[in-house]
Amino acid sequence: MNDKAFAQATIRDVAREAGASVASVSRVFNRLPNVRPELKARVEAAARKLNYVPHAGARNLSLARTGVIGVVLPDLHGEFFSEILRGMEREAAMRGRHLLLSNMHMGLGDGIEALRNMRGRVDGLIVMAPHIDPDLLFAHLPASIPAILLNGPENRQGRPELRIDNAAGARTMVEHLVATGRRAIVHIAGSQGNIEAAERARGYSEAMISAGLDPVILPGNFDEESGHLAVRHLQMQRTDVDAIFAANDMMAIGALVALRDMGIDVPGQIAVAGFDNIPLARLISPGLTTMAVDIADLGARAVNRLSAVIDGENVPQTELRHPSLIVRNSTNKQQRNDRPEGNGDKTGEQMP
Repeated sequence: MNDKAFAQATIRDVAREAGASVASVSRVFNRLPNVRPELKARVEAAARKLNYVPHAGARNLSLARTGVIGVVLPDLHGEFFSEILRGMEREAAMRGRHLLLSNMHMGLGDGIEALRNMRGRVDGLIVMAPHIDPDLLFAHLPASIPAILLNGPENRQGRPELRIDNAAGARTMVEHLVATGRRAIVHIAGSQGNIEAAERARGYSEAMISAGLDPVILPGNFDEESGHLAVRHLQMQRTDVDAIFAANDMMAIGALVALRDMGIDVPGQIAVAGFDNIPLARLISPGLTTMAVDIADLGARAVNRLSAVIDGENVPQTELRHPSLIVRNSTNKQQRNDRPEGNGDKTGEQMP
């Protein structure tokens, strides 16, 4: 076959070369699920042999699609969001799609405006709004527009959801701290009205009560400053504490910095733990014990699920992802001073 023939190869030529139907070849090029690996290999080999490249613009036109996924987040800065966007961008690129980003700084009005601005410009939406009632938000979104709710409250419209099991993760962290001999465990909660913060606080309280311990919850705002302020509050109140469990890593890092400034040994006097496993958690000294959420993979999975919905696939309404415990030096039992673990009684340090 000459060079001109190579340049003019069509999807039908690829199908003929691969010994497959045009529909099957189309499924491979559109990265649809349930494609047999051997079929995928044959089609890709035929495409290489014929120098055939799928025309994304023509494909999207035939499907009346834009090739764009809308992403609406509560914020667009910080390590958590940079990681989740990294995973989304990676998966979208693999699928020949692009991302259109927007954020909602405050409440429902911002969310509605963000969705309104996306209409007609995207094939589907990934919406992360843990502080907003999804039913009120999605009431302004036509049912025909595919959407995935990420880390939000449950919705009653049947929209697919992708969530972290925050309560179970918090219980696991408290159980770890109790196993290292901690008894006066204080929780720094996330933002008020945020479903993730509420679920992590609930898991903490349940685990403390189950261990025969009294829950102590301080307010926070998912940022480093609120972790720092919580430690200062404990100091002013002269609270008995031998462990601090923050609802995210940034607050835990703020607590670590405050304790270091006060000359309090971590973990010798007070253990510190977080949630999310952002990249900084393993780089700070001491390394931060945390509940690991594969943040980039969470973003990639959201794109994967939304793509399936866009392509007409049936997906389960709810997918729950379970975080895993990562133990680092900030709670390392071997680094503690020689203090008895006790048998359930409080043995916390009083903040100086």
